[in-house]
Amino acid sequence: MEVGARVWVPVSIAETRVSKRFDCIPSGTLHPNADEIDYLRRLVKYKDYAILVLNKPPKLPVKGSLPVHNSMDALAAAALSYDYDEGPKLVHRLDRESSGLLLMGRTKESINHLHWLFNDINPAKSSCKAWNDACDAKFQRYWALVIGTPKENEGLIRSPLSKILLHDGKTERVILAQNVGLEPSQEAVTEYRVLGSMINGCSWVELRPLTSRKHQLRVHCAEALGTPIVGDYKYGWFVHRKWKQMPRVDIEQRTGKPYKLRRPEGLDVQKGSVLSKVPLLHLHCRELVLPNIAKFLPLLSNNAETLSPGLSGKPDLLRFVASMPKHMKISWNLMSSYLV
Repeated sequence: MEVGARVWVPVSIAETRVSKRFDCIPSGTLHPNADEIDYLRRLVKYKDYAILVLNKPPKLPVKGSLPVHNSMDALAAAALSYDYDEGPKLVHRLDRESSGLLLMGRTKESINHLHWLFNDINPAKSSCKAWNDACDAKFQRYWALVIGTPKENEGLIRSPLSKILLHDGKTERVILAQNVGLEPSQEAVTEYRVLGSMINGCSWVELRPLTSRKHQLRVHCAEALGTPIVGDYKYGWFVHRKWKQMPRVDIEQRTGKPYKLRRPEGLDVQKGSVLSKVPLLHLHCRELVLPNIAKFLPLLSNNAETLSPGLSGKPDLLRFVASMPKHMKISWNLMSSYLV
């Protein structure tokens, strides 16, 4: 080593150091130090007096329960309260293995309105037209890498879901409802769009859930489309067993010419990408559009029909875009994917 030499340390080492501390500490007694608080706050993409928006990393559970202590709600309560007496609260969820934009409410009023906003039951309209229009414009978009490619480049999946227990009596599984009237089911609707040609047996797909059901996107991809998400061993185990991960030249569907895979340089290949024997789940909540709660809260609290002059100049909608986690970025580069 010489003076001034740089040593590059993988981000995963820093993440492991933080997560290990929370693994053994009950959520009610979390007291993160300055470095840990800084790490968690770097996940925050947006903050105002009403909401927080974070880019959740994969493998971090959102809701804690025994024996899980290092969940996002517990960490947020311990490190993301800022100048508030209480930490922010969850208003929707992401799967533990997935990543992307996670919304949290900071006040009781904003939490109530966000729960109302993410409720699948059609809520009553407000007397404020601007608020109603902003609610109608709310959406989430996910990017996923799936094994195979859907038969159609875009479409609407309208397949109800049911929950069942496996033979062990403990493990819960979500399946497509059989519509025989013997089991309870929930409506589940997803829009999808293929983002590019199939390369090395995989395709990038954009998913827009119109309902919020547990494992909705994973089941719709695996069972409705027949193209399970890479790294989803719960709903795509049999396809993964047959999936060949050997890089090879494929044919570009639009030109008919060979489409060569770009190989990574140096040490860019990391665990979790498509080159790994056990890839991580490739499902990422990339885009979120929602009403500007901080703008409309005073109006909604007073049941008014018009905004005050000081608030009318603020945007009605907020839009957020989150970068993909490292394992998905590597897969994106390896697959040489492009948007249509």
